Formats: sequence, structure tokens, C-alpha cells
Amino acid sequence: MAGTIAMRKFLRRAALTTLKSAGVFGIVKNSEWRRQRLLILCYHGVSLEDEHEWSPGLFFSPQHLERRLDTLKKGNYAVLPLGDALERLYRKDLPPRSVVITFDDGTYDFYRQAYPRLKQHGFPATVYLTTYYGDYQRPVFRLICMYMMWKVRDRGTADLAEFGVSRPVPLASVKARRDAADELLQWVERQNLTGEQEDQAAAALARHLQIDYEELRAKRILQLMNRQEVKQLADAGVDIQLHTHRHRTPLNEELFRREIRENRAWISSAAGIVGKHFCYPSGVYRSEFLPWLAAEQVVSATTCDTGLATCRDNPLLLPRLVDTSGRTDLEFESWANGVGHFLPRRRRAPLHYAAD
Repeated sequence: MAGTIAMRKFLRRAALTTLKSAGVFGIVKNSEWRRQRLLILCYHGVSLEDEHEWSPGLFFSPQHLERRLDTLKKGNYAVLPLGDALERLYRKDLPPRSVVITFDDGTYDFYRQAYPRLKQHGFPATVYLTTYYGDYQRPVFRLICMYMMWKVRDRGTADLAEFGVSRPVPLASVKARRDAADELLQWVERQNLTGEQEDQAAAALARHLQIDYEELRAKRILQLMNRQEVKQLADAGVDIQLHTHRHRTPLNEELFRREIRENRAWISSAAGIVGKHFCYPSGVYRSEFLPWLAAEQVVSATTCDTGLATCRDNPLLLPRLVDTSGRTDLEFESWANGVGHFLPRRRRAPLHYAAD
């Protein structure tokens, strides 16, 4: 299986190299076909330290993000604010080579790492902000548990029975760490712990793993932006939009709509923005969500399905390109100019992510 995947990647890169050398990149980039399409880029985090080594599907190094932004700048792409871009998409008057940049979740690293680089390039961006942890200056519980287990991945096996984990965890295994984090989350949920108590449980896990939790927490790794940081960004022109309050999409209509209302109220009180654009947490959506979003006066919603948006797309089911550290610069360029659309791909992005 690994050999097959490697061969596919090799063939894809060889094809893209040939197409670029033949001038196809430039032809598609400047075509009327590309002008009628909007590339919505999806990012999550930009490492404060080594998060991109822990989760390359979610985190970029700062240098890697700079290369992406340089590609857009040097390629004369029209990087537009989300709301403006969507209005122009459905009016069919997009400028050539239109792109929107979005970041999901609103972790502190956006404030510290991504925004200064976006500002330097003069690019607007939308942050789809989940808000519950914005009032708690502590890491997101499930993610910090996975990260800490990764930090000690060379220590063999960990017995986490006192934290509700049913079997010893081989720390070198990505799947085992993820499964253990799921059990840890279920353990705190069974006890109905508050955010502060969750953080105490994370601190206890850190002690068990012999990690300095106070030092880790002081670095703001895997923490959300606080109200002051969100306000500062909004005042500087960053678009802050909806991503649910607790990063979840309940299947009950009232609970789902409450997530939107609480999310919008937090953003409004912190940033003075009334959110009307939404992003599905972890890219998970169902048909019943659409009328619930419409009832909450949400005018657009982005997925993690791979593609370029067109005026024929349902505005509540917009595709994006989930950009990851594993995507080469050549592959990224192919999506920016539109050639990537024509190559075989997995439509649904394989995100291994679900915050609590």
C-alpha cells in the first residue's frame, strides 16, 4: 500500500513538472475558465515550535507558510476578502486568479506567526474561530494530550490506566496515541469536568509523562486566541467568522443552533463582528445542517472537500483546498493556477482531527 501511494505521488509530480515545462500552468492560470473559479485555501496552525513535526496535516512551519504566500504574491494572484470574493463569485465578476485565505480554529499561533506574515504580504484572511477555549488560557485538552504523548514517543509504552485509558499505549504509534487521546477525552466527559478541571487533568498527565506543563502552557502551544488578541486582529482588518463555540456539530437542531448563537455572541462581544460565514468543524457536514444554518442567517459555509468554488456550488457547501505540509510547492502552485483540478484526487480531505 505504501509503495502504491509513493508511486502515485511520483507520477503526479512528474506529470506536473511536464505540464509546467510545457507552459500549461500559465495557460490555465490566465484562462477564462480559471477566472470563473475561486480557490479558497484552508489552513490550521503555524508552528510556535515543533507542532508541524507532530502534526504535518494541521501545522506548517513559518518558513513553509512564507513560501506559500510568496507563490501567491509572485504569481499575481488576486487574494480577496472572503465576503467580497463570494459576492463576486455569484455575480460572475471575479478578477483573474482569485484566491481566499482562511484559517480554521483561531489558535494563538495565528496571532503570533501567521498574521504578521499575511500583513507583510498585504493579504486579507478569514479566521473561522471556535470560541469556548478563548476564555480559558489553557490548551485544548484532546490536542495537548496527543502532543504530549508525541513529545515522549521514544519512551516505549505508557500505562495511563489512572486516566481512563484501557490498555498500555505504545507511544511510537500515531494510532495508539490518537486512540488514547479519545479515551482521555471520554474519561473527562464522563466526569463532566469544567475547563479548569480538564486543564488540571492535562497537568496530571504531563507529570505522569515527566513533562513540564507550566513551561508548555506558558508557550501558548495549542491554545486559542483570547479576547484581546481577537479584538486586536479584528481592528487590524482580519475577518473573524463562525466555527461553533465548542468545535462540534450536534445532530440535534436546537443544540446545533445554540453552538452558532453562542459562537456568534462571543465573536460579537470580543470583536464587534456579527458572523455570517461558517466553517464546518473538522469538515463534517450533513444535509440537515443546511436549513439550520439558513435559519441562523448564515450565508456561506465552507467544507474540507477539495476543489475550486464556482457559481454553481451551494453557498453552504463550498469546497476548499486543505493545504498541508505534505503538499509540495509544485502541487500548491498547480492548485493556485487551476491545473490541480484536472488531476485525480480524493475529494474529501482526510483530516485526522476532532477537538472537544
